[in-house]
Amino acid sequence: MSPRVNLTYSEVGATLAADELPPGYAHMDRRVRIGSGQECFERAGAAVLSWGAQRGAGLRVTPGGDVREGADVQLRALFLRIPCRVVRVVREPSCVGFAYGTLPGHPECGEEAFLVERAADGAVWFRIRAFSRPGRWYARLGGPVARGVQKWVTGRYLRAVADAVG
Repeated sequence: MSPRVNLTYSEVGATLAADELPPGYAHMDRRVRIGSGQECFERAGAAVLSWGAQRGAGLRVTPGGDVREGADVQLRALFLRIPCRVVRVVREPSCVGFAYGTLPGHPECGEEAFLVERAADGAVWFRIRAFSRPGRWYARLGGPVARGVQKWVTGRYLRAVADAVG
């Protein structure tokens, strides 16, 4: 078994904080309304906690199973290897989800959170918050292209969870 490696950034859990995302990174905060009511909230939460956003976006997730805090996972897209660690899992009455951070070898350096939120009026939202900067030479070299790919994948994540709840 290989030794446990450190995350590639220091602001662990910052995507789940109510205040601003950390300076020195590109920021992203997108959400989509996916329905309303307890059943919708539960279905969406179950999808998110079983890697539904990632799988629905076309990524392979290893190991399989549900999201577990502290677990190291590998996302794969074609030839790209994307190592991450689940840094927090959220299970609250009006918010369910998780955040993962980047490990060495990830194209980016930073954190991304996937949250299902239920508002006071019963509306259910799927929200993705992230902060990142290039972590590999090709992400630095690709600059705007890498940001475009990240936006495209984020859109796929949002659609995957919306589709999972019908």
